[in-house]
Order: sequence, then C-alpha cells, then structure tokens
Amino acid sequence: MIPLLSILALGFFLGMRHATDADHVIAVTTIVSRERKIGSAALIGVLWGLGHTLTIFIVGSLIILFGIVIPPRLGLTMELSVGLMLILLGVLNLSGMMRWISENFAGGSARHTHAHGTFSHTHDAQNPENEESAASLSWMDRNFGKLGLYQSMRPLAVGVVHGLAGSAAVALLVLTTIRVPAWAMFYLLVFGLGTVAGMMLITAAISVPFALSENRFVRMNRFLGIASGVVSLVFGLLIVYEMGFKNGLFTGHPTWEPK
Repeated sequence: MIPLLSILALGFFLGMRHATDADHVIAVTTIVSRERKIGSAALIGVLWGLGHTLTIFIVGSLIILFGIVIPPRLGLTMELSVGLMLILLGVLNLSGMMRWISENFAGGSARHTHAHGTFSHTHDAQNPENEESAASLSWMDRNFGKLGLYQSMRPLAVGVVHGLAGSAAVALLVLTTIRVPAWAMFYLLVFGLGTVAGMMLITAAISVPFALSENRFVRMNRFLGIASGVVSLVFGLLIVYEMGFKNGLFTGHPTWEPK
C-alpha cells in the first residue's frame, strides 16, 4: 500500500510537471494574453486541465483495460492536431479575431451574471441562513460568467486536443508501473488532478505581466499579445513539419513513438 501511495503522489507531481510542457504553455499563453484578471486566467487553466484530464482518462482507460494499440498514422494525426490548433490560436490572436470573438460572446454572459448576482444578494438578505451558500454561488457566477461560453469552451477544447496527443504515452507509462487496472485508472485521475493544479498556477502567473501592462504600458501589452501569437504560430508550424514530414505522416512510411 505504501509503495502504491508513493506512486500516486508521484503521479500528482508528474501531472503538474506535464502542465509545463512547451506546447501546453504556449497554447494557454495565447489564450490568456487577452485576459486582464488573474482569477479569470486561473479559471482558464482549470478548464484546460479538465479537458486534458477527460481525454487522458478516456483514452488511457481504453488502452489499460482493452490493450488497444494506437497505430502510427493515428498517433501522428493526434500529435499533428496540436500543431494545427497552435497555428489556429496564433492566427486568431494576430488577426485580432480572438479579441473580437471574446468581446462579442462574453458580453451577454457578463450582463446576465451581474443581474443574477443582484438577485442573489437580495434573496440572501431575506434568508440569512443561506447567505454563505449563495455567496459561493455568486462568486462562481461572477468568475465563470465573465468568461462567457466561447471563452469557457476554448480552453476546454484545447485541453482535450492536448490530452489526445499525450494520452498514449501516459497510459503506457502507467502500464509498466501499475499492473492492477483499477489502480492504473485511479492513477490517471490523480495525474489529471496534478495537471489541473499545475496549469491553474501557470495561467495565473502568465497573466500577471498582461494584467499589469494593460493600462500602464500599452505598447508593451500589445507587444506581449503579438509575441504570444507569433510563438504559437511558429511552434505549431514546427510540429506540423515534424509530424507530417520528419515522422512521415504525409508519406508512405509513418514512424511514431508515444512520448
């Protein structure tokens, strides 16, 4: 039992370490470059981590329980999807479309949240015993509501794509360490929890320079936003080249090793 608990604890910290992979950090940097509040950026990190954990758990469980072997062409395609997503995020950021989409799709939610928060406050005044519970709901409404539907689904979808690219490697690593399927699947959840925690801290930290430079250093803020888009675009193109040509996805001899 003690060695197993040690492995699960290691899984949590490996999950946090996994959140710091270059493609993960670049993707969330592109997303939070338009955020002006550290709390909202941290919530974006949580949503990314949840999407990543969902895919890791589903695909990893299929590999652990049924011994599914992912063929090289499919594996390369999953890796390629990360590159295409980074390219898309970079283009949206550089073209200004990301700001336009965020403003138009988040505005309604913010207004609805404000009204809902006012109603909750009045209701709490009439029912003091529910004040603490209503305050918690109000906090969630304020923070998640400000993100809007688009801003909430975007990091979740990006996390799902990243999970596809890394699920096979994580599952195979677990299989070599934990032989009991139930514990192996539990390890995947612990690993995912560590990824959520790590990405929440990373997005909060990344948002600090963007938040501080918004009003005081407008040019620097604009430069940081453009830089994040350029890095995302270039890194995405490199991944597409590596998966498509170097590893042979676009040729007749694909080679792929989960990592």
